[in-house]
Amino acid sequence: MTLALDSSTQSVTESAAQEPKKLKPCCACPETKKARDACIVENGEENCKSLIEAHRECMRKMGFNI
Repeated sequence: MTLALDSSTQSVTESAAQEPKKLKPCCACPETKKARDACIVENGEENCKSLIEAHRECMRKMGFNI
């Protein structure tokens, strides 16, 4: 048995396949996030400004507006 797709169903399926999945902020930049979080726990936020900024820059590159 073969199923036939009409043109409207096929175009919806194709457009959904072409759209990239939206990345959640919690899942973006895991390397910089881990380093930033470890530094803050061990040294305090005021001593980790470079790692915090590195994580922010990574998030911006990933398309987040922070």
